Amino acid sequence: MKKYPLLLSLAILCALGLAALTVSRAAVEPVPATFQYATIEITPVGGGVVKVHVVRPDGKVEFFDDRLVPGKVPEGCSQRAYFMNVVMNSLAKEGYEFAGLGVPELGTTLGDLVLMKRAERR
Repeated sequence: MKKYPLLLSLAILCALGLAALTVSRAAVEPVPATFQYATIEITPVGGGVVKVHVVRPDGKVEFFDDRLVPGKVPEGCSQRAYFMNVVMNSLAKEGYEFAGLGVPELGTTLGDLVLMKRAERR
C-alpha cells in the first residue's frame, strides 16, 4: 500500500521536471524588430551582356562588373540568371535573405530588381 504514494510522487516530480525543461527551451531569442535591405539591380547592356550592382543599406553602391566574368557562365545558362545567382549568394553569406522582387521601371522586367534583407545589427 505504501508503494502508491511513492509512485505518485515520482510521477508528479517527473511531470514537473519535463514541464520545466519545456519552458526553459521555449525561451528563444526575440525576433529583431528592424531589418536592413539591399537591392540588387541587373541591367541589360546589349548583346546578351548585363551589368549588376547592389545598393547597400547605407546608400553605397557596389558594382560587381569586375567579379562577374562572362566566360564562366555554363553553356545553356543565361548570363543574367547566372550573375544574379552569384550576387544573391554573396549577399546570403553576409546574412541576407531573399525578401522579394522590386517594382521595375518602365522597360525592365520584374526580375531586374531583387530585394534582400537581414536583421539589423546593433
